[in-house]
Amino acid sequence: MDQYCILGRIGEGAHGIVFKAKHVETGEIVALKKVALRRLEDGFPNQALREIKALQEMEDNQYVVQLKAVFPHGGGFVLAFEFMLSDLAEVVRHAQRPLAQAQVKSYLQMLLKGVAFCHANNIVHRDLKPANLLISASGQLKIADFGLARVFSPDGSRLYTHQVATRSVGCIMGELLNGSPLFPGKNDIEQLCYVLRILGTPNPQVWPELTELPDYNKISFKEQVPMPLEEVLPDVSPQALDLLGQFLLYPPHQRIAASKALLHQYFFTAPLPAHPSELPIPQRLGGPAPKAHPGPPHIHDFHVDRPLEESLLNPELIRPFILEG
Repeated sequence: MDQYCILGRIGEGAHGIVFKAKHVETGEIVALKKVALRRLEDGFPNQALREIKALQEMEDNQYVVQLKAVFPHGGGFVLAFEFMLSDLAEVVRHAQRPLAQAQVKSYLQMLLKGVAFCHANNIVHRDLKPANLLISASGQLKIADFGLARVFSPDGSRLYTHQVATRSVGCIMGELLNGSPLFPGKNDIEQLCYVLRILGTPNPQVWPELTELPDYNKISFKEQVPMPLEEVLPDVSPQALDLLGQFLLYPPHQRIAASKALLHQYFFTAPLPAHPSELPIPQRLGGPAPKAHPGPPHIHDFHVDRPLEESLLNPELIRPFILEG
């Protein structure tokens, strides 16, 4: 740690504090993530190990944040990353209106190139969201925070927990086009209601593997007809809606792959993707980063064996979707 001079605090993640620092000898600016070990016998946190393993297994790529060093410090260890000025969440938050189409195309194109690279290296990120998409001083977008990443089996033989679920590329695209999330639920059930309102109620005809999901028979929903995306996003081009629709599909194997999405006509029709230097780059504010909203209290967490009314902040939201009797 003596080789770095701390310049300020960037923020705080799930496993440690992130600082802006300068290498004493080279002058290089980096981001240092300090991860503390609660008890020595506990060893490295699993998520930190996954992040290190995922980044070390992949070659350097301009769309994935670079891990420069890992070293012990005090009662924990430090990850040294290339310094990134901001993130996509900051960009959306500071935008006075939805981003221009050329800007959306540029951010989405860089995201897809990063995702395609990860998948080509058999890495699935599992925590894609605007806050984990960092922006450099030159406007370059890079995927970061691989704490939930996994090495996946291309043949689908490996099983994964169903407890990990964050925004997909399609949800991020929709948020960029809309200027706000498409499915802004405050907990599991409310978020599901927003999904059903737009994508309709899934059934075995459109999603044959639906009946194999855990707890499939615990909840029954009324049949909800999908809402046309042109009604959800009336000011968006047909090409953008076509690509978005290929992302927002229930069956995972039917969703368009990142490598194929990059060849979609959306990226080759005017306006063309903006150059990274033409993209907005909001500066991070100094001082402690605002804490993330803690979300609803634990009494509102969803459990399949608990009555729905006890799992909702607003029980009326779910009623149009529940079968009576």
